[in-house]
Amino acid sequence: MSDAIFKKIESLRAQLRRHDYLYYVLSQPEISDKEYDELMRALRELEEANPQYRTTDSPTSRVGGGILEGFATVKHAQKMLSLDNTYSFSEVRLWDERVHKGLGGRPGKIEYVVELKIDGISANLTYRQGRLAIAATRGDGETGEDVTANIKTIRAIPLVLLGDKPPELIEIRGEVYMERDDFQRLNEERKRIGELLFANPRNAASGSLKLLDTSLVAQRNLNFFGHSLGDCQGVDIKSHWDFFAQLRQWGLRINPHSAQCRGIDEALDFCAQWEKKRQTVNYEIDGIVIKVNDLFWQKKLGFTLKSPRWACAYKFPARQATTTVRRIVLNVGRTGVITPTAELDPVECAGVVIRNATLHNFDEIKRLSLRVQDKVLIERAGDVIPKVVKVITHKGTKIVSTPTKCPVCRGKVIREKEEDVAYRCINPLCPAQLERELLHFSSRGAMDIEGMGEAAVEQLVGLKLVRSPADIYKLTKDDLLRLELFKDKKADNLLEAIEKSKKQPLSRLIYALGIRHVGEKAAYVLAGNFLNLDALIGAKKEDLESIYEVGPVIAESIVEFFAQAPTKRLIESLRNAGLTLTEKKTAVRQTPVSGKSIVFTGELESISRLQAESLARSLGATAASSVSKNTDFVVAGTMPGSKLDKAKKLGVTIINEQQFLEMTK
Repeated sequence: MSDAIFKKIESLRAQLRRHDYLYYVLSQPEISDKEYDELMRALRELEEANPQYRTTDSPTSRVGGGILEGFATVKHAQKMLSLDNTYSFSEVRLWDERVHKGLGGRPGKIEYVVELKIDGISANLTYRQGRLAIAATRGDGETGEDVTANIKTIRAIPLVLLGDKPPELIEIRGEVYMERDDFQRLNEERKRIGELLFANPRNAASGSLKLLDTSLVAQRNLNFFGHSLGDCQGVDIKSHWDFFAQLRQWGLRINPHSAQCRGIDEALDFCAQWEKKRQTVNYEIDGIVIKVNDLFWQKKLGFTLKSPRWACAYKFPARQATTTVRRIVLNVGRTGVITPTAELDPVECAGVVIRNATLHNFDEIKRLSLRVQDKVLIERAGDVIPKVVKVITHKGTKIVSTPTKCPVCRGKVIREKEEDVAYRCINPLCPAQLERELLHFSSRGAMDIEGMGEAAVEQLVGLKLVRSPADIYKLTKDDLLRLELFKDKKADNLLEAIEKSKKQPLSRLIYALGIRHVGEKAAYVLAGNFLNLDALIGAKKEDLESIYEVGPVIAESIVEFFAQAPTKRLIESLRNAGLTLTEKKTAVRQTPVSGKSIVFTGELESISRLQAESLARSLGATAASSVSKNTDFVVAGTMPGSKLDKAKKLGVTIINEQQFLEMTK
């Protein structure tokens, strides 16, 4: 029976890998999304029922559970050098002359491979015996960061190479990128929830690849094109074009617009064509890469200290224009971040009339020495978002100062750390942040007010029925019936949910207040230590820092939050509304983990890391975030991080997930 189950699991894996190849590499899907999901569900159920057959390269392992602890350093088997850039056809011809000279003055035309230069993030995929062993960023060219867990979420990258005879070891270099449509959707969502917008798809891809939560990375729809060969053992490849053919056979994508060119004239014709039609593809390209096709010749040409002699990049001319800065306005996002924007004399740039350009932050203004009335050079970054590149002529006299008060509410503005670039309004009642505050306050992990969704919050704020979270508790049925789509039943249900939320414990309220750096876990710890809100409000910074799990950053944020006059008014209003401002210390069932300090590391299989921590706390244990000599147990899942090494060094008891669960019974 077990042999039949194993064969079924392997069959499902093979089917899913094939359909990934058909969809992501060939763009020729044979089944619907629903049919694909059914195959994935069947495989997941079989693996859960038979964990002995789980493997790290299964299609179900693309998104791991839990949060990564950071990124280890990886040394590349072969250096990942950058390309020499050229900015004109004459410079490309000079490079071609150097190639001929490097090949001993070889007469005739040299065959080149030309590729679109994707504006993304370089990545190095190392396969051993055909299985993805490690994926790393380029870094400094010699060492990069281990982003394997995040790379595995990209379905265009096979976890197992197709074919019967994979190489013993191969490094496949390529570009991780985000398509324009996905970038636009991501920024629209970030704008909706009040987060800073990404400047361009490249920044979005880079930021996504560095996220510690693989489930969030999976939502970003990152993509990949293979383009270069690193170390290679166990396979004989003669030319770069043959390498591309081999990549396809292994199940990796290459850019479909790549071409072979006989001589530099054909290569330059290719450059000229794509300079005109660069907008016809759904991803950003900023030039063309030209490579000598013959790998033996590549080896003969060799490298400089910084780049290969057998390749160069032709960079497209930037799309720029000059104009005058008329005004600098400050916009407050829903998270309180203040972003400066330059209002410009209208000017056409790349076929679009530009009236505004982002300045990103106040450090950028300082770097540019920008003043109102200055003549500036602007550029459409990625042909999408206009930005100020430099000041051409200083005509203004008024220096733009960093804000000390919020331009909307006149509340206090802080820059939390010297290295931070963002200035933030910390008034919890700032109108610019109100909708986000209300949504967070009502969310499931906070006060859990079902029915207080985006549409309702937007209308309540628009009608000025709610000016702070406390006003939620003053709403009447007549107020709610003024909202669109609200009838008797819906209004009654929301009022019932509001009333029910008054009984939420202090830990929920602390989290609901939206104190910077205080998440659900920190809120739980604070409530358990102080037991009532007044005690927390009266706590000094040193009192807070003495609590395990609360560091100086969180402590300072809490003291700063409760010191504000608007916060004091909010708390008094919530008190008058009848909210629970205390936390009960409930009797806990005694188990081997009760009273112990536990640290979790790696990915757990049967429950998530947050669920495990919650279970530990419910039994009277402390779920700590770092290992110390006071740690009683370290629970190690799969792919554990540096915490495991520290535990071994300190002699801390290490247990696995199953042992932990046995101890909680």
